[in-house]
Amino acid sequence: MIAIPVIALAAGAASALMFASIISGALISLVLCYLAPLPLMVAALAWGPLSAFLGGIVAAAGLGLTFSPSYGLAYALTVALPAWWLGYLVLLGRPAAGSADGALEWYPVGRVLLWMVGFATLTTAAALLTLGSDAASITGVLRRGLLRMFGPEAAPVSEESEHWVDALVALAPAAGAAVTLLTLALNLFLAAKITATSGRLRRPWPDLRMVSLPPMTLAALCVAIAFCFAGGLLGIFGEIVASAMTMAYAFTGFAVLHTLTLGLRSRAFWLATSYAIVIVFSWPVLAIAALGLADAAFGLRQRYLRTRPPPLPAS
Repeated sequence: MIAIPVIALAAGAASALMFASIISGALISLVLCYLAPLPLMVAALAWGPLSAFLGGIVAAAGLGLTFSPSYGLAYALTVALPAWWLGYLVLLGRPAAGSADGALEWYPVGRVLLWMVGFATLTTAAALLTLGSDAASITGVLRRGLLRMFGPEAAPVSEESEHWVDALVALAPAAGAAVTLLTLALNLFLAAKITATSGRLRRPWPDLRMVSLPPMTLAALCVAIAFCFAGGLLGIFGEIVASAMTMAYAFTGFAVLHTLTLGLRSRAFWLATSYAIVIVFSWPVLAIAALGLADAAFGLRQRYLRTRPPPLPAS
C-alpha cells in the first residue's frame, strides 16, 4: 500500500509539470500539455485507479496554489478526471455469463471511446463558455484572437485574410472537440502500451480491429447534426458533439480498414499510406469516418469475416 501514495505523488507531479509547461510558450510545451494525462493513466492502469485519483488531487491542488484556483480546476476537469475515469473503465470487468472457469468480461473498448466523446464535448464546450455566454460573444473573441495572429491589431487586414479568419472561427469548435478526443485516445493507447510492456496490465489486450460504438451512437450523431443547423449557442454545441462523434467513427473506420485489408499481400503498404495521407492532409479523416459509419449501418466487418476468413495474422 505504501507504493500507491508514492506512485500517485510522482504521477501527479509529472502530469502537473507537463500541464503547467504551456506557460513557457515554447512549442515543445504544447506537446507536453497534450500528454499531461499520460502519467496519471499509466498509474491508473499499472497500480489501480486510486493512484490516479490521488495523483490528480495532488496535482490540481498544487497548480491551484501555485497559479490560481481556476487553473487548478481546469486541470482537474480536463486532465485528472478523464485520466482517472478512463483508467477505471479499462480495468472494469465482471464474470462472463455462463463461464465455468471464472473468465472475466471486460468493459468494451467502444464504450470507453464513447466516454472519450463525452469528455471531449464537455471540455470543449466549457472552454468556449469561458469566452462568452452566447454565440456572438464566443465568435467575437475567437475572431479577435485570430486577427491578432494575422498581424498587429491596428494594421489593416486584407479581404482574403478576413475570409480565412471567418472560416477558422466557424471550424474552431469542431476542431477543438476532434483534437481533444484524439489526444485522449492517444494518451490512453500509449498508457496501455507502456503498462502492457511492463507486464502490469491486468486485462488482456483487446482486438482493436473489432472495436465498435454502441448502436444508438449513430442516432445520436444524426440528432447532433440536426442541431448544427439551429444556429446560436445550440448550433455550436451541436457542432462540438457531431465533430467528437465523427472522430470516434474515424477510429472505428481505421478498425474496418485493418479488417478489410487482412487478405492483401501489400497490406502494410496500404495501411501506412492511409495513415500518412490522413496525418499530412487531415481532411481525408472524413473518408475514414464515412467507412466507420458504413460499417455501423451495414456491418462491413462481419460480412467480410463471414465470407472470407482472414488468412494472415493480426497486426
